[in-house]
Amino acid sequence: MPIRVKSRPLGTPDRALSPVSTRREVLLPDIANDDVFRDVVKKLSLYIADIIYTPSTFEQLRTTSAGDDLRTLVEHLNNRVTNPAVVNALLALRWHYGAINDGRGLGEARANACEIVAWRFLTRLSEREAVDFCLYEIPDSCDEDESSHADDPADGGESNERTALLSHTSRSSSPDRNHYPGSFRRNQLFQSVSKLTMSRHNTGDVEELDDDPTASFTNLNALEIAAIADAKRFLSQHVVQKIITGIWNGEIIFWDRLTVHSEKKPRFYNPSTADPFSRLRVPKYLKAYEVAFFIGFLMLYYGVLIEQNRYAITPLEVLLYVWFAAFFYDEVSEYIDAGSIFYAADVWNLFDMIMIAIGLVFAILRFVGLYTRDYSLVDIAFDVLSLEALFMVPRVCSILSLSPYWGTLIPCLKEMGKDFLKFMVLVVIIYVGFLTTFSLVGREIYSFPHMAMIVTKIFFGSSYVGFDIMEEIDPIFGPPLMLIFVTLSSILLMGSLTGMLSNSFSRVITHAREEYLYVYSVYVLEASTSNRLTHFYPPFNLLPLGIFRPLRLIFPSNDKFRQGRILLLRATHAPIVGVIQVYEWLTKKVNPDGFDNFRGPRQGSFKRNSAPPSSRPDSRPRSGYRPRLTVSRPASAEVISRPKPREQPQDDYVGDAPSDVEVRISELSAKIDRLTALVVALQSGSGTETIPT
Repeated sequence: MPIRVKSRPLGTPDRALSPVSTRREVLLPDIANDDVFRDVVKKLSLYIADIIYTPSTFEQLRTTSAGDDLRTLVEHLNNRVTNPAVVNALLALRWHYGAINDGRGLGEARANACEIVAWRFLTRLSEREAVDFCLYEIPDSCDEDESSHADDPADGGESNERTALLSHTSRSSSPDRNHYPGSFRRNQLFQSVSKLTMSRHNTGDVEELDDDPTASFTNLNALEIAAIADAKRFLSQHVVQKIITGIWNGEIIFWDRLTVHSEKKPRFYNPSTADPFSRLRVPKYLKAYEVAFFIGFLMLYYGVLIEQNRYAITPLEVLLYVWFAAFFYDEVSEYIDAGSIFYAADVWNLFDMIMIAIGLVFAILRFVGLYTRDYSLVDIAFDVLSLEALFMVPRVCSILSLSPYWGTLIPCLKEMGKDFLKFMVLVVIIYVGFLTTFSLVGREIYSFPHMAMIVTKIFFGSSYVGFDIMEEIDPIFGPPLMLIFVTLSSILLMGSLTGMLSNSFSRVITHAREEYLYVYSVYVLEASTSNRLTHFYPPFNLLPLGIFRPLRLIFPSNDKFRQGRILLLRATHAPIVGVIQVYEWLTKKVNPDGFDNFRGPRQGSFKRNSAPPSSRPDSRPRSGYRPRLTVSRPASAEVISRPKPREQPQDDYVGDAPSDVEVRISELSAKIDRLTALVVALQSGSGTETIPT
């Protein structure tokens, strides 16, 4: 039976027993519009902990009466709560509860509850409101002080160019926190929320904490928190994916101008007001240039290997070294910008690290061989370079991973590889045991390396080899031991491995879409929400490294350095921006209304209650309310200032966000209805002289 819920202010008892019933009464969280993030997390955690007190699966919370209280919470948040940090707080709690391993499944149930409430809350909003909540960044507790010092040369300008995506901290934090690794970062985020949720009944102690425990989440938006929390179901929802796709296509941008005092804020792109060079940060164009860069990389690689000059470094090889250096520096910059958490989520970054390692080994062996005139070492260097193709060719084709078909296979192969490595532990144990026995029994005829090769051939399917030599190994123990080994390797182990991998594929393929959309979302966020204003494409990134990096060692960092980087970016990337402008001009000709996806609901597009706000039960006054005006597309200006209150709730409850297939089916049904109406109109007017249009 669902729990009765009521609204309660912070500081009141969280449970009460009715005098005529033993059913618990849980009060809904009273979240004010001006509550800070830490207060929102505290209040929501109290309610979630009260209503989710038994282990429940995700499907039970989503489809059965076990999730009735979650629906009540969604209704309450939609009707009465206007705090912009609601979704951020729910996803932070999802991360906190998901990291708890209590052995009973209660933490996982609460994590699923937070994720369900987060996406159901978004489905009750218009598209523009969903963008407001998803891209709202948690402000720093001392934002006012920072705004007055925004132009301070000591920590302005260039500091924004170097801050990592997941390394935002408050000024009260340790200055070395930006340099902590990703594992420490995850623990830090987990502990920050734990400080608020451990003492559940001390609701009045929130303001008494000396340090803000949520400072680690400063300047993170809801999508970034979802990526950290592995909220894959949330990220795979249609309403969220529409926002991420808008960022991918450049409909939503974070930088609109390249000036010294530009600030990173989410905006809707307007080509008539935005700086054309801001399009360099669009993830779609970043990926297109990345493919072109790797194609040039591959051509230089083949050219050097075909030429393969043992005695001197050719100009083509020098150009290959330049490409390697630019690639290496770009990867380092990407790691610093994104942080280790986002960087490790992209499987292709593993290929990049291996390519860099191979390139470094090749360069070292090549230079040492030429310096010492040891040409055998030079030959080894070229042999090492030939290994680069194993990773460079798939890296060039990594663009296919953005396709739903190919991108779905990658998570499956990844999980199957993990299961295969685990199974190989058993194989190695059996292999070593039989190899030791065969080597000792047949030591007079076969050496250990020879026997190791024979056993390896048998394991990979050459069973006849074992039957041919089993009596040579030993006439007494050889035949039975070889028969047992062949049976184990060819039938039992291989059959078990095949069945296990098949089950792994079947298990993962059911959630492969969520895995694919998670990797895709991480890439989009990694490429777009970095705090680096001037992002140089490789190999142009070597120019600011050689020009400005040495000067910063001599002169203090100030606005002149940032202005110099901007001028250098405009001079070197003007052709790339020109190509982008031509592409967008042609695209606009084909689809002139391409940015209508985020213009918000039009008049009558959503059904709203016609009752005035005053007739809504338990409606509390909302200070500072400003209605959202229905206007034409705005200029490229800040859109995430503060999510506005919603005056009227929707009539019907919107459950889980529709999938892409459901959306397409709905659009197709609407087209069929219009076509049917047209046919009926034509048939009804066929007996008259005029046909209605």
